[in-house]
Amino acid sequence: MKKLPIGIEHFEEMRREDFYYVDKTGMIKELLENKAKVNLFTRPRRFGKSLNMSMLKYFFEYGCDSSLFEGLAIAKEDKLCQENMGKFPVVSVTLKGAGSLEFQTARGMLCSIVGNEAMRFAFLENSSRLSDREKEQYRQLVNVDTSGRQSFIMSNEVLEDSLRMLCRLLQKHYDQKVILLIDEYDVPLDKAQHYGYYDEMSSLLRGMLGQALKTNDSLQFAVLTGCLRVAKESIFTGLNNLRVLTITSRQFDEHFGFLDREVKELLEFYGLSDRFDLVKEWYDGYRFGSEDVYCPWDVINYADSLRSDPDAKPRAFWINTSGNDIIRTFLKMAKGSVQREIEELVNGGTVVKKINQELTYRDLYKNIDNLWSVLFTTGYLTKRGETESEAYYLAIPNLEIRKIFIEQVMEWIQEEARKDTQKLDAFCDAFARGDAEAAEAGFGDYLWRTISVLDTGARKEKKEHFYHGVLLGLLGHREEWDIRSNAETGEGFCDILIEIRDERIGIAIELKYAREDGLEAGCREALEQIENRRYESKLLQDGMKTIYKYGIACRKKECMVRMG
Repeated sequence: MKKLPIGIEHFEEMRREDFYYVDKTGMIKELLENKAKVNLFTRPRRFGKSLNMSMLKYFFEYGCDSSLFEGLAIAKEDKLCQENMGKFPVVSVTLKGAGSLEFQTARGMLCSIVGNEAMRFAFLENSSRLSDREKEQYRQLVNVDTSGRQSFIMSNEVLEDSLRMLCRLLQKHYDQKVILLIDEYDVPLDKAQHYGYYDEMSSLLRGMLGQALKTNDSLQFAVLTGCLRVAKESIFTGLNNLRVLTITSRQFDEHFGFLDREVKELLEFYGLSDRFDLVKEWYDGYRFGSEDVYCPWDVINYADSLRSDPDAKPRAFWINTSGNDIIRTFLKMAKGSVQREIEELVNGGTVVKKINQELTYRDLYKNIDNLWSVLFTTGYLTKRGETESEAYYLAIPNLEIRKIFIEQVMEWIQEEARKDTQKLDAFCDAFARGDAEAAEAGFGDYLWRTISVLDTGARKEKKEHFYHGVLLGLLGHREEWDIRSNAETGEGFCDILIEIRDERIGIAIELKYAREDGLEAGCREALEQIENRRYESKLLQDGMKTIYKYGIACRKKECMVRMG
C-alpha cells in the first residue's frame, strides 16, 4: 500500500519512496506550449506549489532520471519529452525560509539559499569553458566564513547579482540557456513587513529578482510561485514579458489543488470512498479559474487519520500550518456594514467585492477593502460568481474555513468584552448572585454589539457550540472561578459548571439554540435537562452550598436566561 505524502515537497522522494502521487505533470506540457519568459503562479499555501516546482526541476534538469516520470501523463508526450526532458541547466531556489526578526539575519538566509544552490554546481570552479575571472565570480557565490559561523559571505552587489551570475556561468559551461525556478518568492516581503524591515528587504529583492528576470540574457524561462502578486513592489517594474497566473486565471487551473475525480480516486485507493461527501463538505469549495478544487493538505491528512482511526472526524488541518493574523486583523477593523457582511459569510451567504490582486505587503492592512482582497487571494474566501462590473461574489469555501472564522469571531468577541472590565465584572456577578435578568441583559448586549452566527444549514448542536464558546470565554474573565466545560456530572455532561469556592457557590448552565417555538421553550428544555440529569450532583459533592441553575436559549442575536 502506498504511503500518503504528508509534508512531502520533493518530487524525487515522492516517486522513489512510492508515495501516493496525484499526477500534475500535465503542467509541464501546458507550460511548454504556452510559456512566457517569466511565469508567476499565485496560489494559497498548501496547494502544491512547492511540489510542482520540484517536479519541473527534475523534468528539465540535465541528468534527469526518466524513470521518475514513468506511468505519468507527461510520459505519453514522446516528442515533448525527447526535446525537453533533461535538456537544461536549472537553478532552483525556495525563499520560504528567508524570514527573521531582523533584516541582517534574513539577508544571511538569502545568502545561504543562493550559496547552497550554487554549491550544487561545484564543477564550475574547474570548468574549462570559464575564464579565471568567471571562476572567481563563482567562488564569490560559495565563499563561506570559516571563523566559526560557517555562513556564506556575499557583498550586497554580489547577492543582488547572484541569480543572474549563476545563470550566466551555467549557460557558458553548458552552452545552453537556463531555467530559473523561484518558489515562495514573496515570503521574505511578508516577514519583513511583519517585523519592520520592509524597505531594506524590498530593495534587496528588487535587485535580485530584477537582475535575474529583466536583464538576464542567459534565461530560457523562469517560473515563480507565491501567495500574492506584488507587482506594485516595483520588483517586476519594466518586466514586459511577465505572465501572472492567479487563482482567477483559467490557464493552469487544474494543476494546483485536487480535482473531484482525483479525490475520488485517492479515497477509493485507500478504501475510503464512503467518506467522499464528508471530505467534499469540509475541504472542497475553492475556485481556481474554471475548476472547483480541494485543498490537498487537508485531503491527505484526513485520509491518513481515517487509515489509523476509521471513526476520525474531519479537522482544520490547513490552519495548523499558519496563524490567523489576517482574520484577526480583519475582525478588529470591521465596523457597521462590514460586521453584517461577515455575519452573512459565516452563515453561508455571499458578499460582492472588487478584488485587487496587485497589492503591496505594505498596503495590506491600510484599509478594509484591501483585506477583502487578501482573504480572497490567501484562500479564506473564494469566488462564487462575477458581476457585470467585474466584482466577485465571495463566500467561505467550506466547513473547515467556516470553523476558523467562527473560532476567530469568538476570540474577537471575548477580546472586545475584556476591554470593558467593569461591564464584564457586572456580567459575571449577575450569575454569582442568581440574577437571571441582569445575566440576560449582559449576554444579549454582547451578542447584539458583535458578530454572531445566525440561521444556517448547520445542525442545531453546531449553532449551540458557538454561543457556548462565547459565554465560556466571557465567564472566564473570573480567573479565580473553577470553570469546566462539558463537565461530567450526574447522568450526563453539563455545558458549563462553575464553582466559586470562597463563597461555596455552584452554578450549572445549559445552553440551547432556540427552535421556531421560541426562546422560552429553549430555556425550559435546558432547565429540564439540568433537573432530569441531576447536573447539580458534582457541585454538591464538592461542597457547594448555594446552587444556581441557568437555562439559556439563543437565536440569532437574541438570548433569554431563566433560572430553575
